[in-house]
Amino acid sequence: MKFLTPALVATTALIAPSFASAAQVTLTTHMRNYGGEDAYLGYYLTDASGQYVRHLWIASGKSRWWDHLSGWYAGTGGSSSEISGLSGASLGSGRTREITVDVEDALINAGYQIRVDVAVEHMPNSHAEIIVPLDDANKGQSVPGRGYIATFTFDM
Repeated sequence: MKFLTPALVATTALIAPSFASAAQVTLTTHMRNYGGEDAYLGYYLTDASGQYVRHLWIASGKSRWWDHLSGWYAGTGGSSSEISGLSGASLGSGRTREITVDVEDALINAGYQIRVDVAVEHMPNSHAEIIVPLDDANKGQSVPGRGYIATFTFDM
């Protein structure tokens, strides 16, 4: 009996997270024709005050440039365990990228924001180029970027 309780607790801790429901959120980013190297983009969630909550995706070929994505990097610390399986190649000028990520239902319509940081070699970095509330009112709405991103939309 002494061993049954810890075993039951451990098993429940491993299985319970799989029951949490999540929505698939599609992020679509259209880049401007900015005439530079391919861009690194860090996608992440923050609370309403801008505090990092969790990583969504990173478009980056080389980890040595991650610290240029200042908001994203401050939250993740550049930890490869934080981004495991949630990354892809950098994105070129004038190109479009569509990715789908899982987001916990509890974070939707609850005051959280999608943020995107952008960095391009030999050009100024763009911290929080995109800030859009993760709610039903904003899904499908085109949001203009402040620099490298022409438009950003998300859908659920």
